Amino acid sequence: MTHSTSVHPTTVAAQHPYVLERAFNTFDADVVDRLYEADALFVPRPGQPTTGPGRIPAHRDFLALRVPIRVAPRHTYVSGDLALLIVDWVVEGRAAHGGQVRIAGTATDVARRGPDGFWRYVIDNPFGTAADGPEQTGRPTEVGPTEVGPTDAAAGPTSPDETGQSAIGR
Repeated sequence: MTHSTSVHPTTVAAQHPYVLERAFNTFDADVVDRLYEADALFVPRPGQPTTGPGRIPAHRDFLALRVPIRVAPRHTYVSGDLALLIVDWVVEGRAAHGGQVRIAGTATDVARRGPDGFWRYVIDNPFGTAADGPEQTGRPTEVGPTEVGPTDAAAGPTSPDETGQSAIGR
Protein backbone atom coordinates (compact mmCIF):
# COMPACT_ATOMS: atom_id res chain seq x y z
CA MET A 1 0.00 0.00 0.00
CA THR A 2 1.65 3.22 -1.12
CA HIS A 3 0.05 6.63 -0.91
CA SER A 4 0.89 10.03 -2.29
CA THR A 5 4.00 11.59 -0.82
CA SER A 6 2.19 14.94 -0.53
CA VAL A 7 1.57 14.66 3.21
CA HIS A 8 1.48 17.98 5.03
CA PRO A 9 1.63 18.86 8.73
CA THR A 10 -1.58 19.85 10.50
CA THR A 11 -2.63 22.94 12.44
CA VAL A 12 -4.70 20.74 14.81
CA ALA A 13 -2.67 18.87 17.46
CA ALA A 14 -5.20 16.03 17.77
CA GLN A 15 -4.83 15.33 14.04
CA HIS A 16 -1.03 15.03 14.16
CA PRO A 17 -1.05 11.22 14.77
CA TYR A 18 -3.28 10.76 11.71
CA VAL A 19 -0.87 12.83 9.62
CA LEU A 20 1.95 10.59 10.83
CA GLU A 21 -0.15 7.56 9.82
CA ARG A 22 -0.52 8.94 6.29
CA ALA A 23 3.19 9.77 6.09
CA PHE A 24 4.25 6.36 7.46
CA ASN A 25 2.03 4.61 4.93
CA THR A 26 3.95 6.21 2.05
CA PHE A 27 6.92 4.07 3.25
CA ASP A 28 9.19 7.07 2.60
CA ALA A 29 11.43 8.01 5.54
CA ASP A 30 11.92 11.56 4.21
CA VAL A 31 8.14 12.13 4.15
CA VAL A 32 7.87 10.85 7.73
CA ASP A 33 10.76 13.00 8.91
CA ARG A 34 9.11 16.20 7.64
CA LEU A 35 6.75 15.86 10.63
CA TYR A 36 9.63 16.39 13.09
CA GLU A 37 11.48 19.48 14.23
CA ALA A 38 15.11 19.53 13.05
CA ASP A 39 16.50 18.57 16.46
CA ALA A 40 13.59 16.30 17.51
CA LEU A 41 14.22 13.08 19.39
CA PHE A 42 12.92 9.70 18.14
CA VAL A 43 13.11 6.53 20.26
CA PRO A 44 12.97 3.57 17.83
CA ARG A 45 13.71 1.13 20.69
CA PRO A 46 13.31 1.74 24.43
CA GLY A 47 16.45 3.35 25.79
CA GLN A 48 17.89 4.08 22.32
CA PRO A 49 17.00 7.67 21.37
CA THR A 50 18.21 9.23 18.15
CA THR A 51 18.07 12.81 16.88
CA GLY A 52 18.65 14.79 13.72
CA PRO A 53 19.97 12.82 10.74
CA GLY A 54 19.89 9.58 12.79
CA ARG A 55 16.10 9.57 12.61
CA ILE A 56 16.02 8.73 8.89
CA PRO A 57 17.75 5.30 9.22
CA ALA A 58 15.65 4.56 12.30
CA HIS A 59 12.46 5.29 10.35
CA ARG A 60 13.72 3.12 7.49
CA ASP A 61 13.93 0.13 9.86
CA PHE A 62 10.17 0.32 10.44
CA LEU A 63 9.29 1.28 6.88
CA ALA A 64 11.35 -1.56 5.33
CA LEU A 65 8.66 -3.97 6.48
CA ARG A 66 6.26 -2.30 3.98
CA VAL A 67 3.36 -2.85 6.37
CA PRO A 68 1.00 0.08 7.06
CA ILE A 69 0.46 1.57 10.49
CA ARG A 70 -2.92 2.25 12.11
CA VAL A 71 -3.18 4.79 14.92
CA ALA A 72 -5.80 5.31 17.61
CA PRO A 73 -5.13 8.45 19.67
CA ARG A 74 -6.17 8.12 23.32
CA HIS A 75 -5.41 11.57 24.66
CA THR A 76 -4.28 14.92 23.36
CA TYR A 77 -3.34 17.55 25.93
CA VAL A 78 -2.43 21.01 24.64
CA SER A 79 -0.79 23.79 26.60
CA GLY A 80 0.04 26.79 24.46
CA ASP A 81 2.30 25.59 21.66
CA LEU A 82 3.04 22.18 23.24
CA ALA A 83 0.98 18.99 23.00
CA LEU A 84 1.25 15.65 24.77
CA LEU A 85 -0.07 12.87 22.53
CA ILE A 86 -0.84 9.37 23.86
CA VAL A 87 -1.47 7.12 20.87
CA ASP A 88 -2.10 3.38 20.46
CA TRP A 89 -0.70 2.08 17.20
CA VAL A 90 -0.19 -1.18 15.35
CA VAL A 91 1.85 -2.26 12.32
CA GLU A 92 0.27 -5.52 11.22
CA GLY A 93 0.24 -7.52 8.01
CA ARG A 94 2.40 -9.41 5.56
CA ALA A 95 5.84 -7.86 5.46
CA ALA A 96 8.18 -7.43 2.51
CA HIS A 97 10.10 -10.52 3.71
CA GLY A 98 6.89 -12.57 3.29
CA GLY A 99 6.11 -13.25 6.94
CA GLN A 100 3.28 -11.94 9.04
CA VAL A 101 4.32 -9.09 11.33
CA ARG A 102 2.57 -7.48 14.26
CA ILE A 103 4.29 -4.67 16.14
CA ALA A 104 2.21 -2.56 18.52
CA GLY A 105 2.64 0.01 21.23
CA THR A 106 1.31 3.05 23.00
CA ALA A 107 3.29 6.13 22.07
CA THR A 108 4.03 8.97 24.45
CA ASP A 109 4.82 11.91 22.19
CA VAL A 110 5.39 15.64 22.48
CA ALA A 111 4.64 17.96 19.57
CA ARG A 112 5.15 21.70 19.21
CA ARG A 113 3.28 24.21 17.09
CA GLY A 114 5.86 26.05 15.03
CA PRO A 115 5.82 29.71 13.98
CA ASP A 116 4.08 28.56 10.77
CA GLY A 117 1.16 27.16 12.86
CA PHE A 118 1.93 23.51 12.06
CA TRP A 119 2.54 20.76 14.64
CA ARG A 120 5.74 18.71 14.53
CA TYR A 121 7.24 16.13 16.85
CA VAL A 122 9.75 17.27 19.43
CA ILE A 123 9.81 13.82 21.07
CA ASP A 124 8.44 10.67 19.41
CA ASN A 125 8.54 7.73 21.81
CA PRO A 126 6.51 5.00 20.05
CA PHE A 127 6.87 2.43 22.83
CA GLY A 128 5.99 4.79 25.70
CA THR A 129 6.88 3.16 29.00
CA ALA A 130 7.99 -0.19 27.52
CA ALA A 131 11.25 -1.33 29.05
CA ASP A 132 12.10 -4.37 26.92
CA GLY A 133 11.16 -3.42 23.38
CA PRO A 134 8.05 -3.44 21.23
CA GLU A 135 5.25 -5.93 21.43
CA GLN A 136 5.71 -8.08 18.39
CA THR A 137 4.58 -11.32 16.82
CA GLY A 138 5.76 -12.96 13.66
CA ARG A 139 9.28 -13.10 12.34
CA PRO A 140 11.60 -10.88 14.42
CA THR A 141 12.94 -7.83 12.60
CA GLU A 142 15.43 -5.09 13.33
CA VAL A 143 12.64 -3.18 15.06
CA GLY A 144 12.78 -5.22 18.28
CA PRO A 145 13.50 -8.61 19.79
CA THR A 146 10.43 -9.27 21.96
CA GLU A 147 7.83 -11.78 20.76
CA VAL A 148 4.36 -11.94 22.31
CA GLY A 149 1.20 -13.88 21.62
CA PRO A 150 -1.88 -12.68 19.77
CA THR A 151 -3.69 -11.97 23.04
CA ASP A 152 -1.45 -8.94 23.48
CA ALA A 153 -3.09 -7.20 20.53
CA ALA A 154 -3.52 -3.46 20.59
CA ALA A 155 -6.89 -2.02 19.66
CA GLY A 156 -7.44 -1.01 16.06
CA PRO A 157 -7.99 2.54 14.90
CA THR A 158 -11.05 4.59 15.64
CA SER A 159 -12.05 8.00 14.47
CA PRO A 160 -11.62 10.88 16.90
CA ASP A 161 -14.63 12.71 18.27
CA GLU A 162 -14.84 16.50 18.25
CA THR A 163 -12.31 16.68 21.13
CA GLY A 164 -9.77 14.69 19.14
CA GLN A 165 -10.13 11.58 21.34
CA SER A 166 -10.91 8.15 20.00
CA ALA A 167 -13.26 5.67 21.63
CA ILE A 168 -10.15 4.04 23.11
CA GLY A 169 -9.33 5.80 26.37
CA ARG A 170 -12.76 7.40 26.87
